[in-house]
Amino acid sequence: MSVPGRATLGVLYPARLPKLTRLAAPPEFAEVVRWFWIPQWDVEPGRVSRQHVVGFPAGNVVVDSREDGSAGFAGPTTRASHQDLRGRGWAVGALLHPAAVPAFSPDPAADRDGYRRIEAPGLHRLVSAEVGAGRLEAAAGALGRWIAERVGPVGDEGRAANELVAVVEADPAIVRLEDAAARLGRSPRTLQRLARRYVGLPPAALIRRRRLQEAAERVRADPGADLARIAADLGYADHAHLTNEFRRVLGVAPSRYRRELPHPS
Repeated sequence: MSVPGRATLGVLYPARLPKLTRLAAPPEFAEVVRWFWIPQWDVEPGRVSRQHVVGFPAGNVVVDSREDGSAGFAGPTTRASHQDLRGRGWAVGALLHPAAVPAFSPDPAADRDGYRRIEAPGLHRLVSAEVGAGRLEAAAGALGRWIAERVGPVGDEGRAANELVAVVEADPAIVRLEDAAARLGRSPRTLQRLARRYVGLPPAALIRRRRLQEAAERVRADPGADLARIAADLGYADHAHLTNEFRRVLGVAPSRYRRELPHPS
């Protein structure tokens, strides 16, 4: 099952994607995996397909087409990043719920913008076989079961961390830490502790990322949209505030980003 409304959120130039499938996590993984993302590519020899993303503020576990029998843990990102795709390949990734993160990183802040290999030959063989047979949902299921087994039962604190991220991403009225604390009925200090242990970024960073992803999505959906209106709708102080945040994280001003988008012929 695909992920409603999330097909390309976080992908800065969706038109450049070779192929990206996002699958919702089934109920048995619902507390540890948010969704699965599966890019597949076949790039002409001598060419490179550069993919730009502003990732969700979360950890990911990834199995890819490299034949080294491993998986990888990608920590939360603080800025836009890119991946250069060459030749033919694939990856099967799981965007983790916060409750799953401690099983892969005791200090997710130390893994910011980083990537570590995990020895997992049995998992790699199984996922590779499923992708090779064109069974993407089965490949995602194999990865999800492996993650769930490694994480084990989710406790109350892990569920509270999941709820923090879910509420911050879903409620546009939350623009400050205090808003999130009031919405969840917890102290700001508690939310900061949960975010530090289970995400690796402060709650304010989660709020900023949601607004920035939404701003980029709105610019893509309507390149002629008024940037000042987007800034006001998303709770930025003004147009300049949106521009500064865009430039700081994405490395480009929203006006330039809009110019770089492909235009309908």
